Amino acid sequence: MSKALKWIILICITVVIAAAAAFIGLYYTRLKTTGTIKKLTDYEDGYDLYSMDIKYDYSIDDIIGYGIRDDQSMIDAILKESLPLLPVHIKAPDFSCTAFTLTDGDGDVHMGRNYDFRRNTSAMMVRCTPEDGYSSIAFAALDNVGANDVDKSMSKKLAALTAPFICLDGVNEKGVSIAVLTLDSEPVRQSTGKPVIATTLAIRLVLDRAATTEEAVELLRGYDMFSSSGRDYHFYITDASGDGRVVEYDPESDGRELTATPTEAITNFFILHKDKVLPNQKNGIYGHGRERYDAVLEVFEKEKGNYTCDTVWNAIKAAAQEPNPNDITSNTQWSVSFNNTECTADIAIRRHWEDVTHFEIGNN
Repeated sequence: MSKALKWIILICITVVIAAAAAFIGLYYTRLKTTGTIKKLTDYEDGYDLYSMDIKYDYSIDDIIGYGIRDDQSMIDAILKESLPLLPVHIKAPDFSCTAFTLTDGDGDVHMGRNYDFRRNTSAMMVRCTPEDGYSSIAFAALDNVGANDVDKSMSKKLAALTAPFICLDGVNEKGVSIAVLTLDSEPVRQSTGKPVIATTLAIRLVLDRAATTEEAVELLRGYDMFSSSGRDYHFYITDASGDGRVVEYDPESDGRELTATPTEAITNFFILHKDKVLPNQKNGIYGHGRERYDAVLEVFEKEKGNYTCDTVWNAIKAAAQEPNPNDITSNTQWSVSFNNTECTADIAIRRHWEDVTHFEIGNN
């Protein structure tokens, strides 16, 4: 063997070793993350609750900085941050729901939330502790990454690494909670020259960076909103002081101006145009679900002056929905009671009211 060939072989071996070391270094904390996945329920239908602690570093700023123009570029940005170098497919998620805020007799602030979607899904509790942000617990629909039985294979566990960026609701250590709800209007696509943020990335931004509802609103004002999956959305945000607001992008304004309206509850209609929304029917661009909003307020009125944790669950149950294949916002997949004062979450999967799992930001 010639000396030149030996050098070529040595260089090739060195490159391979360096590449392998880089890959291992990149995925060490990601594999640690997959090792934290736990199955917490075992329902006959195969759609369960899981938990996962995020051990790898991520940057929400980098994801936004990759440039979001459409659903695919949003997905590509998420995959580039969570699963670099690996060929993984995910789809942009859909969301519906009910959300509300109340303060109980002990002074604790709660946000109740139903995630409603006609297609069944498993849920993942995602615990994040970013070095440059607030710790949080949040919930993602595993059907959106093709991993309903996430514990069955390594490929599905790796797909679940995207979960921090597809969460649909959550609460952080400062007591800020946020949930996304779908609307019937045209998807918002602001274009004012600000950085573009997509729907679920806005949830991660608020959980990581906002200490109050006001801070959350101001954070969102700093971005042009892109509604993913071909649907429109609004956000319900509450903090430890009880400041509950719906962040909406007004369909009657030319530039889809961001508005933040205080309200006790919200479903799948514009609170900004509540007077144009009737119960038990579609109301054009203004949305639907007024009957669920009314059901929550009826519970509040009935128990006024004596709010407890049970009031939260009574309101959640009043607004929960059975499956309806013709209604995208039917079939309550999970119901969660966030305690913004204690920074905890109690969740029931698909109306299993007797089986509630408790989570704290610090530990399970």
